[in-house]
Amino acid sequence: MEIVPGGVPAFLADGDVGLLRAEDRVFEAMLDGWRSQLLARGLTIAFIKSSCSVVTRFQEHSNEYPWTWSAHHVDEYFADRRSGEKQLALSTLRANSNAIRAFCSYLTDPRYGWVTFSERVFQNVPSQVVFEWNSPRHTTDDAVPPHRRSYTKPELQTFFDAADDLVDYEFSKASKSWLPALRDSIAFKVCYAYGLRRRELAMLEYVDFGPNPHVPTYGPYGACQVRWAKGTKGSGPRRRTVLTVPEFDWVVDLLKFWISPEGRERFSTADRSRLLWPSERADAAGIRNFDRSFQRVRQSAGLPPELSMHALRHSYVTHLIEAGYDPLFVQQQVGHSYSSTTALYTSVSADFKQKTVQQMIARRIVTGDENQ
Repeated sequence: MEIVPGGVPAFLADGDVGLLRAEDRVFEAMLDGWRSQLLARGLTIAFIKSSCSVVTRFQEHSNEYPWTWSAHHVDEYFADRRSGEKQLALSTLRANSNAIRAFCSYLTDPRYGWVTFSERVFQNVPSQVVFEWNSPRHTTDDAVPPHRRSYTKPELQTFFDAADDLVDYEFSKASKSWLPALRDSIAFKVCYAYGLRRRELAMLEYVDFGPNPHVPTYGPYGACQVRWAKGTKGSGPRRRTVLTVPEFDWVVDLLKFWISPEGRERFSTADRSRLLWPSERADAAGIRNFDRSFQRVRQSAGLPPELSMHALRHSYVTHLIEAGYDPLFVQQQVGHSYSSTTALYTSVSADFKQKTVQQMIARRIVTGDENQ
């Protein structure tokens, strides 16, 4: 009987059973066991299929089995992957490397029994073959492309002014497009005020806002429940609570207006769902709609193309850091698992850097005076 999901199955554990094409059948059983373990961990079906495909390709490339794999097989595999006609992204190579490493970690874990089984049947045992020195590097410079940056505050003002001007322009023409333009203008500001990803923004519902008992002045808009946050690789969406902070308290009045008969309820489809951003025909505006609208506003504002909609989230992180918020608080607000990820989002202005240096100099001068 298996103690944990993914252990050696009974038809292999019985030493009296002979195996036809033993190597292939054992490798298939190992993959099946790993698949069971990943399912037990709650990872998504798509991620599991992708990971198993990587391991299968690696086995076919090496023409060896896990109990005879070695580090040079990994070297050859990634050398061929990088020398192909199609240039692979470093993130793809890292994902391949992580899949092979995870599979080897599973096989070498004594709880699953594969080491003992392989030694008995093949007189050899699986081992870890992916290490730091033979896997694609992972540096902060690779994690975010250098052209992605946050908005400066003047650029943000220009963008939001352009969004509002578009609403006025469509309204002056008596065009029906003024209402979607108003919706998108408010959506972009909410996206910035809570540091949201595009999907998180599109999936918001008007019931996702609630009070913060420590700041009663914000009423029912003291916090935002994000239910469709990005999960860890292979898992489903996560949840987090983003608090409304004083630097963005202007969003409270904006939300009060939008969640009222004068706002979202102007859409004839508003009563179809609780989604915050109804559409003219569908239940709600989707990510593609926001992308198209964003590009139109950015072009109207005359801003450079590297300023993406996701850069609003970068700007949220940057401006909170500049305002003096603790990095751990900022990390929790945007839902990052690691502080290093939040650091990648931060591109503080030259004025902030200069001010920080001047403050440090001033502190040292004061400390020096006190020591005399």
